Amino acid sequence: MKFEIRPCSFLTNKGVRHQHRATTKQQEKNQKEIEERATTFHNMETEASWGQNNFEMSETLATFLASTPLLEEAWRVCNIANITFPGAYLVEKIGSVAYIAFSGRQMTSGSDEKCRNLVALSKEDGGVFAPLYRHSEAEEPMVHHGMLKLFFSMFPSLQIQIADLIGKVKSIVITGQCIGGTTASLSALFLLCHLLSLSVYPPMSVLCITFGSPLVGNEALHRSIRRQRWGENFCHVVSKHDIMPRLLLAEIVNHIPHIQALLQFWHCCMASPHLPVAGLSSQVSNDLKHILFHSVLKDLELLTQVDDPSESLFWPFGSYVFCCQEGAICVENVASIMKMMHLMMATGSPNQSIEDHLKYGDYVAKVSRQFLQARNFEEGIPDSSYEAGVALALQSSDLTDKEPVAVMAKECLQMAQHSDKPNLNAANLAIKLSKIVPYRAEIEWYKACCDEADDQMGYYDSFKLTGASRREGRVNINRHRLAQFWNSVIHMLESNKLPHDFDRRGKWVNASHFYKLLVEPLDIADYYRTGMHRERGHYIEHGRERRYEVFDKWWREKSVPEEENKRSKFASLTQDSCFWAKVEEAKEWLDNVRSERDAMKRQQLWHKIDNFEAYARQLIYNKEVSKDVLAKNSSFSRWMEEWKEMKSQVQQITPLFPGFVDGKVVP
Repeated sequence: MKFEIRPCSFLTNKGVRHQHRATTKQQEKNQKEIEERATTFHNMETEASWGQNNFEMSETLATFLASTPLLEEAWRVCNIANITFPGAYLVEKIGSVAYIAFSGRQMTSGSDEKCRNLVALSKEDGGVFAPLYRHSEAEEPMVHHGMLKLFFSMFPSLQIQIADLIGKVKSIVITGQCIGGTTASLSALFLLCHLLSLSVYPPMSVLCITFGSPLVGNEALHRSIRRQRWGENFCHVVSKHDIMPRLLLAEIVNHIPHIQALLQFWHCCMASPHLPVAGLSSQVSNDLKHILFHSVLKDLELLTQVDDPSESLFWPFGSYVFCCQEGAICVENVASIMKMMHLMMATGSPNQSIEDHLKYGDYVAKVSRQFLQARNFEEGIPDSSYEAGVALALQSSDLTDKEPVAVMAKECLQMAQHSDKPNLNAANLAIKLSKIVPYRAEIEWYKACCDEADDQMGYYDSFKLTGASRREGRVNINRHRLAQFWNSVIHMLESNKLPHDFDRRGKWVNASHFYKLLVEPLDIADYYRTGMHRERGHYIEHGRERRYEVFDKWWREKSVPEEENKRSKFASLTQDSCFWAKVEEAKEWLDNVRSERDAMKRQQLWHKIDNFEAYARQLIYNKEVSKDVLAKNSSFSRWMEEWKEMKSQVQQITPLFPGFVDGKVVP
């Protein structure tokens, strides 16, 4: 097999080439096992999302990592990058899996004070991370400025390397230790954003594994990643006492020189991994160790005492694997991650907080072996499988009942187990959906009454023109109740409180689509009835609620065979939920074309009207409109009459409309 190393610099290295040739067969065997287990992992993930078992994402990921050589392979390439490519990265392809490993021996921009601050992605990235931009009035997703600059210093060559891999491999694993891990995280985010714009089949899987990496962004970045449901693509390995991944959870402004000195010490150790770790911290001054250790521990304790973890500037995202001599535990709940960061570090010492950053190779090697070992319960058999899981997790975190923090750790793990259960949330949401069915049914009854009314105005115009009658008032209340429910569904999905494939489940795609077709015409009617179009502009561009755009996306991504779209009678609901908003715009165009004296503008208006008429006729031909559209006194029917009359006038009185012949625009 061809050996491929493509770093930013140092294009050849005989020692590393020799090492690869000597281990190629074993690595190929490992990769085959990883691919086989990956299929199993995908099946477990699918079952979990459909509620067929009680696995959550962190539990499934933990089993997958512990039962494959993936962690060991990721650490192996990390170690090569640390030794051989300081300040750079390597690319290694084995079979259908490519590894990109960033060296931990690199520094963020040093002297520039602003490089230690958070900066909005949208102001610095040139659109590279566009899918992560904020979608509301919430805070902008932000990242550490120095780490972002470091990423962009490697970005040109990274783009070339990734472009060369796409289509040639099934999976890309991006990894790194220390600051190399933050670069790996940003690189994985770039790749995930990039893949959204491509049509790659079969889809490529991306996994980022970091070792002892500091946090990189704020709560808004965490939310954006969850909104895209990319949390499962990130696995952050943190050793029990390592201070590095905890640094940015503390106030470190006054300790920058100490941190830089510590990084330089670690870099020297990474270059010589053969040295025994025990005792290495004696080379670091006691003042430096004690100041950093106690400052970080104090700030972590304060942070975990507040109810709202958003007090922290930096937020974790993805799953965290906390490892030690006894094994490892995997956690994805943010509050639990922060508390475990504090509780595990509290059992250590200043020396351990330095040396643990250099022990990831030892810990990773033990994870798979620990997975194969049987565990015994010291306090007797627990009453339930849930309690057994918590007890085993405590053992794996090396926090026994003898530790003072054991009780708090147990509560933390229980909180992680109980919180954010997507399958349970989806089940509860289904119950809530059944409870709002009467509100929807009342609106359906109202539509049926309007469609059969003697005034022949139809559903849309009846609601728009009738005013504040008792019947319309009740419909309006139900409209708001349904909006509140569906907004909560979207919020839960974007907060990762629902299964990752929730928006692809037929029940919810169909329910949201029906809601949109039924209720959005009422929203449009209310928008124009209250004159909001005069204040903000027309509905589609300035007034449409985001939930409808989300439901449009769900429906577009649903595969519907063409034959299912053929109709023998008119639809019960117009299939373009924005149809009436387009009618309102067409009405304005018609008014404007009567008064417009500029020939070019008149030509543009005429062209818009002509296009809308063709679009509407196609909908009618396909029977994709409800009969209320064709009601005698509906806005659309009246608009069509006015449009026909205008075309007739144009044909009869062409001198008043220079440039028009036979109702058409002459260039």
